[in-house]
Amino acid sequence: MNFKKISFVLILLLSFGARASMILLPMDETSQKNHLKAYGITYWVLSKNYKANWLLNYRGGSFLLPDAQEIRRECQIRGVSFEVLSDGAANGILDEISSPSQNMENVLLEKAPKVAVYTPPGKKPWDDAVTLVLTYAEIPFTPIYDEEVLSDGLLLYDWLHLHHEDFSGQYGKFFGAYRNAPWYIEQKQDAEKLAAKLGFSKVSQEKLAVAKKIRDFVIGGGFMFAMCSATDSFDIALSAEGVDICEPMFDGDPSEANYQSRIDYGATLAFKDFTLERNPLVYEFSDIDTTNKRNILPDVDYFTLMEYSAKWDPIPSMLCQNHTQLVKGFMGQTTAFAGNLVKSNILVMGECKLNGEARYIHGTKGKGMFTFFGGHDPEDYQHRVGDAPTVLDLHPNSPGYRLILNNVLFPAAKKKKLKT
Repeated sequence: MNFKKISFVLILLLSFGARASMILLPMDETSQKNHLKAYGITYWVLSKNYKANWLLNYRGGSFLLPDAQEIRRECQIRGVSFEVLSDGAANGILDEISSPSQNMENVLLEKAPKVAVYTPPGKKPWDDAVTLVLTYAEIPFTPIYDEEVLSDGLLLYDWLHLHHEDFSGQYGKFFGAYRNAPWYIEQKQDAEKLAAKLGFSKVSQEKLAVAKKIRDFVIGGGFMFAMCSATDSFDIALSAEGVDICEPMFDGDPSEANYQSRIDYGATLAFKDFTLERNPLVYEFSDIDTTNKRNILPDVDYFTLMEYSAKWDPIPSMLCQNHTQLVKGFMGQTTAFAGNLVKSNILVMGECKLNGEARYIHGTKGKGMFTFFGGHDPEDYQHRVGDAPTVLDLHPNSPGYRLILNNVLFPAAKKKKLKT
């Protein structure tokens, strides 16, 4: 082999050795053009049978992906910022993360979770933040409702979101303000028809059966996420099994006298010692929610994310990944949870100390886990009935929406990282 041929081979070998082998999706505040779609890219990568790495607390919880032309192209198409790294650079990052002195961790993401959204047909009167952000991030999901849940359809999924829902059978406590609205009348009629079709004499009984199936999904190893009124009404329904808490305008007969004394707090996932709101004209389920007790102006309404040891507490660390620890607050039918009514075994991952509010909480039940997030829409401070859905193209870096997507990717983590 002559000198020119040897030189060519050496140059070729060196070029292969120096070629980029990893793609970094930075998730810090300044480097990422579209945080929300970056989650969608990571999900897409997993769906293509690649592995991914979630770099906890490294540049806002960045993602490290294999280098492939189709991944680069997908990032460009979706407008997601990425950096091409050499083997040496990628290994340097991983070495930094592995250092005992760094509050960072590398979590392997193995498989795209199968996502279901519990949502009624038509979704009246609300749009839903989770459905909006899943669609925006291009993460596929399957809408399901009561029939699928009661026929054990949840067994097909890894992750379930509960759309803004009232599991207590009181139709969202909208009676006082909206009992003559066409959408309310239609919603009530549809719910009653569905309950009868499924063999129940009351909507409250049918919703309780659904709540118990969802609880069993979690106990069996599923991941459940809920926002707004789907959080407290879920626990209320479980606590009131066998007790009629609905007034005549909801189920046709009076509630039980002194029903508060029969509430079983041991049946709930997250809340304890709450008092139900008995007045059917009051737009509130119980004192779990702090909406009517808040004394805070919108421009100072923020909550703080807790900081955890990424190496020792990877679960809450994953769920709290963000480019800021201070997240703008937002309201909902259930805006936030009274801190003194949250069970002691529940992690409060986001709180507003000004009001003693828990905004973002997480717990385990059996083999599974659940996360409750107070409020309706992270980028619409006071979303009202009939308001237009949020346009997420205007909020591609939303910290509040990032918390939702942390939960979506969470079940993809290597299982040993999810052990508690």
